[in-house]
Parts: sequence; structure tokens; C-alpha cells
Amino acid sequence: MQLLPRPQNDSQPSEKLDTEQRLEQPMLKVIEKPEITTSPNMMPAPAPGLGYPEDSRLRQRVAIFIDGANLFYAAMHLGLEIDYTKLLRCLTRERHLLRAYFYTGVDRTNEKQQGFLLWMSRNGYRVVTKELVQFPDGSKKANLDVEIAIDMMNFARYCDTLILLSGDGDLTYVVDNITYQGVHVEVVSLSSMTSESLIRVADFYTDLENIKGEIQKEPGS
Repeated sequence: MQLLPRPQNDSQPSEKLDTEQRLEQPMLKVIEKPEITTSPNMMPAPAPGLGYPEDSRLRQRVAIFIDGANLFYAAMHLGLEIDYTKLLRCLTRERHLLRAYFYTGVDRTNEKQQGFLLWMSRNGYRVVTKELVQFPDGSKKANLDVEIAIDMMNFARYCDTLILLSGDGDLTYVVDNITYQGVHVEVVSLSSMTSESLIRVADFYTDLENIKGEIQKEPGS
């Protein structure tokens, strides 16, 4: 019996070559680029903390920085007596509060002020003070912008959001710098007493007048 030659499969060499070439090629993992969304400045913005979904808000770590003199004059302009316990709840909005700072100039002879600051230190606030300096015109002032800026920079590494209660344009640079680090900064102040540059660099801005009803002290309390 004559054996016929085995038929040649012309496709085998090329298929083997293709397989070898594929094995020699490095494995490439395709990673889809995530969609990046930006949050434009808002004025007026939702109340602090409401710019985020419910579940993510609960996981946020926040720190609060209050310019006492600026808040005092804003409240006086609004005819507002602030309940500072309500203020903390309003600003935090169920987020995890790491620290709340209150900055103010002090007159050691003012017993009423000393009593107020003692209450603040016992009710959730870290009080930072500086002696008032009297000027030739008789006015008194203590500038704590440097203290506020340093504390904000230090806490930026530990927080998701920083909340600043001030309208002082001198704090614009530090707020702008912190937002570039990926930390959200919310500014709360009275719009008529707030620097436009500070509003522009903040991630969210809330006019103090819009939350007046939430932080008003109850009569007789």
C-alpha cells in the first residue's frame, strides 16, 4: 500500500509565528481614565457641608477656623446673637470634626470676655488669643491672620475640608494654596463684609445671612 504524503497546512507556520509574537509582546493593562469633574465657585452656595453626597459627607474630616472679630462685627451688623453650640452643628453637618479654633484679641481686664472665652474652651472650641494693641486714635486691635494661616496649613494634611469663618482678604493666599493641595475650603461670612478675592478662591461660599436662623440664640437661653 502506497502512503500518500501528509497534506501541509499552510496556515500553521503563520499561526505559530503569530502566537510567538503575541507571547513576546508585554502585557498591557488598559486603565480607563476616570472622568474628572470640577466644582465651580458658588455664591451663594448651599449651607456648609451640603455640597457633597450624604454618604461621602459622613466620612469627611473637617476643621473650623473662626476669625472672632470678623464674626463679631458681622453678627452685630445682622442683629444676630450667635448660639455657638448651634454654630458648630450647622458648620459640621454630621461630618467628623477634628478641631474648631476661635481666634480673638483679648482685654484681660474685661471679665465678661474672659467668662465667654472660658465657656468656649469648655464647649468644643480651641481658643487662640492675642493681647489687644491700642493705637494713637484710641482704637484697639489684635491681628491673628498669621495664626489662622499657619493652623490652616498644618491641618490641611489631616482634613478633607477646612471651614473658614472670615471675610478678610488677607487670608486669600493661604486659602488658594490649600485648595491647590486638593483640600476643599468653605468660606462663611457676611457678603457685604467679605473680600471678593476670598470668595473667588474658595470651593464653596455661604453668606452668613443665609444661615442666620440656624445659629440664632434662643431668647432666654
